[in-house]
Amino acid sequence: MKPKTAMVLAAGLGKRMRPITDTMPKPLVKIAGKTLLDWGLDGLEAAGVTRAIVNVHYLPEQIIAYVAARRAPKIVISDEREALLESAGGIVKALPLLGSEPFYIINADTFWIDSGKPSLERLALAWDAARMDILLMLTDLESATGHCVGTDFLVAPDGALRRSKGDPAGLIYAGAAIVHPRIFKDAPTGSHSLNIYFDKAIAAGRLFGMKMQGHWITVGTPDAIPAAEAAVAGALAKAV
Repeated sequence: MKPKTAMVLAAGLGKRMRPITDTMPKPLVKIAGKTLLDWGLDGLEAAGVTRAIVNVHYLPEQIIAYVAARRAPKIVISDEREALLESAGGIVKALPLLGSEPFYIINADTFWIDSGKPSLERLALAWDAARMDILLMLTDLESATGHCVGTDFLVAPDGALRRSKGDPAGLIYAGAAIVHPRIFKDAPTGSHSLNIYFDKAIAAGRLFGMKMQGHWITVGTPDAIPAAEAAVAGALAKAV
C-alpha cells in the first residue's frame, strides 16, 4: 500500500534563518536552485503521491501563491494563520483533509538525495499497518549535513524504535514518516508536538523506523547554505 496523500509541514517561523526569513518563509529558501518546499514535493510526486496538504502560518500568501502553479501533487492548503499549531497540532487540524488511510508526513525544511530506490518508496514497502502506527525515515550522522545535535532513536533488530537520548549508535529522524490517522483519535486541538505520539507509539511497541539510503540535509542558518549546496553536488555526483 503506497500512500497517495501527504501532510507537508510548512508553517514554521524559520527564526534561525533570519535575516533571509524576514521577508520569505523558510520553505521557499532555495538550495542548489530549488526551494526546500519543492525538494519535498518533488519527492512526494516521484513516490506516487497525488495530493499534498500544505499547512501555512508565517507569510502564508507567499507559499499559497507559489504552490498555485504546481500541477502534481495536487496542493491543498491548511490555513493556520490564526495560530501556530506545531507539528501535531497542524496535522490534527488537517485531519478532515487527510482522510482515513495512512499518509506521509514530511518536513518542508529538510530534504535528501536518494541513492538507489527512492526512500519514500522504500518507506511504503516497509509499512505494515498491522504492527505499526508510525514508521519513521531515519539516517545516520555520517550521512547528514547540517545536523548539529545528537541522535534520536535506537533501532531494534525488527525495526522497533526507542529513544536514543543522544547515543552515537543511534539514528536521526530524517523528517519523513508514514502514520496511521488512528493515532490522532481523541487528540487535543491546539498547539502540540508529534513527539507526544512518538512516545505513545514506543510505549505500545508500535513505533518503527527504516534507514534511508542517500544523503540527508538540513539547513538551519544562512551560513549553512554553502555546506548544504556542496552536499547536494556531492550526493548527486555519487548518485549518477
